[in-house]
Amino acid sequence: MSEFSRDPNTGLRAIEERSIDYVPENERHGSVRMQGPFWFLGNFQPFTVSIGFLGPVFGLSLWWTCVASIAGILFGTLFMAAHASQGPKLGLPQMIQSRAQFGYQGVILPLIATGFTFLAFNVVDTIIIKEGLNGIFGWNSALIAVVITVIGAALAIYGHDWLHTAFQVLFWMSVPFWVILTIGVLTGNAGGTATDAGGFSWAGFLGLFAVAASYNITYAPYVSDYSRYLPKNTPTKSIIAAVFVGAAGSPIWLIPLGAWMSIKLGAVDPLVGIYDTGNNVFNGLGGIVAVLSVLALVATMGLNAYSGMLTFVTGIDAFKPIKPTRTIRINVIVVLAVVWLVLGLVLTDSVSSLNNALLAMLYLLAPWTAINLVDFFLVRHGRYAITDLFVPSGGIYSRWNWRGVVAYLVAIAVEVPLGYINGVYTSWGYEKLNFVDISWILAMLVGGLLYAILMRSHDLKTETAAIEASEKTLAETGLAR
Repeated sequence: MSEFSRDPNTGLRAIEERSIDYVPENERHGSVRMQGPFWFLGNFQPFTVSIGFLGPVFGLSLWWTCVASIAGILFGTLFMAAHASQGPKLGLPQMIQSRAQFGYQGVILPLIATGFTFLAFNVVDTIIIKEGLNGIFGWNSALIAVVITVIGAALAIYGHDWLHTAFQVLFWMSVPFWVILTIGVLTGNAGGTATDAGGFSWAGFLGLFAVAASYNITYAPYVSDYSRYLPKNTPTKSIIAAVFVGAAGSPIWLIPLGAWMSIKLGAVDPLVGIYDTGNNVFNGLGGIVAVLSVLALVATMGLNAYSGMLTFVTGIDAFKPIKPTRTIRINVIVVLAVVWLVLGLVLTDSVSSLNNALLAMLYLLAPWTAINLVDFFLVRHGRYAITDLFVPSGGIYSRWNWRGVVAYLVAIAVEVPLGYINGVYTSWGYEKLNFVDISWILAMLVGGLLYAILMRSHDLKTETAAIEASEKTLAETGLAR
């Protein structure tokens, strides 16, 4: 915790001052070793357990649920972790950096996708917590939803360092109890006598693979938001490895446990499943793990609200340039909190909501992550004129970068005849392929490849002078807005 900055006047961490603006090198702090536990805890909660519940829904056995989900997590985390290197290198929130691919205003297209993602996550989180605690303790669902919304919003308002601190504390508090619970499951001391009636099908396997992959791919718009305060010279391989191990480690642990709870205990709610499993090991363990799980999920709601604020402020700034003050960030977070609270109170089916939300997010974000990573690693090789990203006319990146916009829209169009959202949309291609969804994989390939092809007509040498001027400005004065 000492690695974080403190208010020199009070000795306490103040509300974070920065939001969508550049973080100067003299304000950088923290270390790579904090990234692993941070992202581990981000997935170390009931939402992750819920994904295991989807295995039986897809008709898979416990074994095939584990295989499909682990494969999906590893695949999705590759893309998510790669974004982590952009934070230290550029000192920017993720979606500000995306102005380079889509333009100052054109970035509104992926912003719609990311804004939906952050809200959807918090809506589902609210449903999971209020329904779970009501089922375990009989607590009032509406009151629970209000309390966790206030806590999540407060964490987001205080910002980056508070979130990192909360995640570090909850990581070390939670792991020992989850280890005990897991040992109980593995040794047969957690109950679970029901017969596994599932099997294997390609449709079910690829369906769960897609959901699991989407879980961490949808974290891609977050990652550099929480690595942008790291020193600029942070090794790329180190930050990617730390985020990958952390973000993949906890779902690889908890999703199989969720599948076990669903199949062997007949659990239909992740929090109730955690509670019953823990108490089967020994009385009281279930309550401890359930409460710690809720706290971890509430902290993650703060994460969603914080990145949601960055997304919506970026969207506002695209059409009406603003100075990113603390007042603006607080107001945006409060509005977001009201929206997710209302939706979370109205909706009740967490498993169905989870499945559809993750698939919708995957369809919207898979093309974006491909385009963004192709631009950063293969086209521009991490070299950007950061000051131009804050010029309302777009500077060298223009208001609308037609190459990124076209690549994104074409990739989305590829998904339409092949995609599927339960109870909402079934494409002819999905049925023709025996209910196997490959739309998002094709969208990533098409989006990334088409962007790379279109960028071949752009002479990157024309950006050199702007990049050099930007680096000089940032070194001398920081970013003036």
